[in-house]
Amino acid sequence: MTETEPSADSTEQDEDHGAWRRTLWAMVAVQFVMSISFNIVAPIMPLFLPDLGVTAPAAVNLWAGVLAAATSCVAVFAAPVWGGLADRHGRKLMVLRSTLGIGIFTFLMGIALGPWQMLGLRAGMGLLAGFNSAATVMVASQVPERRLGYAMGWMSTGTLVGSLIGPVIGGGIADLTGSYRLPFFFGGTICVCAFLVTLFLVPERFTPPDKSKARPSLLAGIAIVARSRPLLSLIVVLMMGQFATHAVQPIITLHVQDMLGPRPNLATLGGIAFSVTGIAGALAVPFLGRRSDRIGYRTTLLICLAGAALFTAPQALPLGYPAFVAERFGLGLFVGGVLPAANALIGKLTDPAQRGTTYGLLSSAYFIGNTTGPLTGGVVAASAGINWVFALTAAMLTANLIWVWLVVPDERKTGLK
Repeated sequence: MTETEPSADSTEQDEDHGAWRRTLWAMVAVQFVMSISFNIVAPIMPLFLPDLGVTAPAAVNLWAGVLAAATSCVAVFAAPVWGGLADRHGRKLMVLRSTLGIGIFTFLMGIALGPWQMLGLRAGMGLLAGFNSAATVMVASQVPERRLGYAMGWMSTGTLVGSLIGPVIGGGIADLTGSYRLPFFFGGTICVCAFLVTLFLVPERFTPPDKSKARPSLLAGIAIVARSRPLLSLIVVLMMGQFATHAVQPIITLHVQDMLGPRPNLATLGGIAFSVTGIAGALAVPFLGRRSDRIGYRTTLLICLAGAALFTAPQALPLGYPAFVAERFGLGLFVGGVLPAANALIGKLTDPAQRGTTYGLLSSAYFIGNTTGPLTGGVVAASAGINWVFALTAAMLTANLIWVWLVVPDERKTGLK
């Protein structure tokens, strides 16, 4: 061997290095596109309901919450099943299934004629959902352990950037065309683009499990997680965090309408109120990711939850649209750091061969928060008023902060880091 000829070991390391990075960036792109698709309809759904025959203000508030919750409600039960299948048949297959299925259902929502049809399509999308957990497992199973926090941070950044662009695109399309249906068609189309990115650009070295070895059933997997105090604590953190942050989702545009009155650019202004949270998160998550390597993931969770609660409470006050947007921006600076820190901790706590099942169970808790949050927000808005939704959200974030302080272990003291 000459001095310039690379060794077999170094060549294999270079190939592995390129493979996990290629998977990471492709999955970041998929998270980005799918987040756009999910969030593109958020500011327009309440405005679309009168076209579906829902006109009474209280009914609009209630239906907005129900439709926002429907997808996650079904996904609660589907996610663990897809997670187990990912461990058996490969994570790439699950991403392909989810992106294509969500794209089809999103497109069909654009031709819905009534609220019950929309509810059925939202539920059907939840049945095929799970791209987030499948993509997370694929990345977590391929990146080096020492780069897990880095990878999870970038995955969350892709989601956050998509969430900031999606509402503006949805509101802009609706205002420019005068149609609340075209954003659904656009969202379905870009999901197909995510499917093609995964199909052609994502490598996966999946080794099927040894069939001679017994694998725990879904119920056994749930029991394993329930017996793990750190895992259970983190799952509760994400569930409560999702509940708190999604409770306001169906009423943000309605809150903007209450502040500004009927306006021709209301969908765009509602989209901006959604998007500034994502803009702030995209700016803050890389910084929080670097700092969490130094100060610890538990400390990062505490800081993020405290900041999110402090910026959510004033949103209940009648301070005007500019102040509301500023408060939403402040919320984004903190709330975006919760998911990557918790995901990194869970990745360290879980056997790589079991990560599909574990992240599938995690997704169920995540979807429970996504389901109960908007549904509760819609009910509270319809019965007590929109301002009370923000007060409830701030209280839930504070409760989550106390839970983390009391229950979640410090990884620097338990040897997880």
